[in-house]
Amino acid sequence: MKLEGKSLKHDFFRFIIPSLIAQWVYALYTMIDGLFVARGVSELALTGVNIAMPFVTLLFSVALMFAVGSSTVIAILLGEKQEQKANEVFTQNVLTTILASLLLTAVVLWKSEEIAAFLGATELTVGYVRSYITTIACFSVFFICSYSLEVLIKTDGYPMKATVIVTAGAVLNCILDYIFVILLSKGVWGAAFATGLSQLIVVLLYLTHFCSKKTHMRLVRITPSLSLLWRTIKIGLSSGITEFSAGIVIFLFNHAILTYLNEEFIVSYTIVTYVSTIIVMSMAGIAQGIQPLVSYYYGRKLPKKYRLLLKYALGFGSLFSIAAFVISRSIASPLVNLFISPKLSSLRCASVRVFHTFSYSFLLCGLNIIIGGYFTAIEHPKSAMAISLGRGFLFVALSLWLLTASFGGNGIWWASTLAEGMCLILTLVLCYWSRLRPAH
Repeated sequence: MKLEGKSLKHDFFRFIIPSLIAQWVYALYTMIDGLFVARGVSELALTGVNIAMPFVTLLFSVALMFAVGSSTVIAILLGEKQEQKANEVFTQNVLTTILASLLLTAVVLWKSEEIAAFLGATELTVGYVRSYITTIACFSVFFICSYSLEVLIKTDGYPMKATVIVTAGAVLNCILDYIFVILLSKGVWGAAFATGLSQLIVVLLYLTHFCSKKTHMRLVRITPSLSLLWRTIKIGLSSGITEFSAGIVIFLFNHAILTYLNEEFIVSYTIVTYVSTIIVMSMAGIAQGIQPLVSYYYGRKLPKKYRLLLKYALGFGSLFSIAAFVISRSIASPLVNLFISPKLSSLRCASVRVFHTFSYSFLLCGLNIIIGGYFTAIEHPKSAMAISLGRGFLFVALSLWLLTASFGGNGIWWASTLAEGMCLILTLVLCYWSRLRPAH
């Protein structure tokens, strides 16, 4: 079994590094279509693509929910030497993700106009939004399966292969975007089609592994189990919420900015969001990187090993957070200058101040995300869910309300730091309460 290598520290980095790279690539995925649409179509079309982004986030969150849930159960079963049962979990996960994808496709194609309006489409952008979400919806099975198989191939003991395939998909997406948007002038439809086609190719690449003799996961004949489905969803739900929370947080901040400031500051927040997304996904990459190992040793009832993995992750995550804080503050001014015209010098200065204030949240988010992922890996779904709901929605909404009531618009930029601080207190309480011990 490739989950056990030369040493625990070696295995930690063997899983963490590919997982980080994969998360960085996924962060770029969401930006590629926008870049090509902005250059090849128009700014209005780019607005339409951005409005449609929560739908793409939904696809990834559904995929991650099933992937993390099934991956955790599979790793535990492999640790317990129950390979046949692990194959049954793998098979049910594949069937469930396909059925969920088909259901999402049917709903979007049926109610595309209502969904576009719900996402925030206006009369000028509704055509772009509908074109993007309906085209992506036709490929939803490949979006969900590609993300799911990326997590499962790491659990199978091949983290670097997952990274290579994800990177190949991103490069292919760039090439196809250039062909369909720039050369063939297919607009927003072309961008969505290019992304969907690249996901299809990625799934085929994953299948070459899962159909080979190297894999420990095989499709077998099963009797569908609702209890197993619930166990999978219960474990993976917190990770799915974490993935989807980015869209919720952006909505809350945009609403507060428009209420207490003005539209100009949406630009400032957008720049911060680009950097924040990379950092948050990096922390999620650390959490996902240790998950197969932690679950495997949890299944083998070796607490010293999976607790040591948590210490490695927290140490590495803390160093990464400090580095991200320092680097992001040092590049704040040149980064802002890339997005804002020299004519708007006052907005440039204001955006740098916003960036510096917001960056304090980078120091805290990693601890919450990593420990939340650890709770998921050892089947403590309630604790993981509490952390995910706290940092993904509840504490953000509470912080925005408290700070804007006290300090008006200036309080908005401290809200993320306060929310992460509140969540960290909850995380520490949960750690003390459970003593980070397994349930069995």
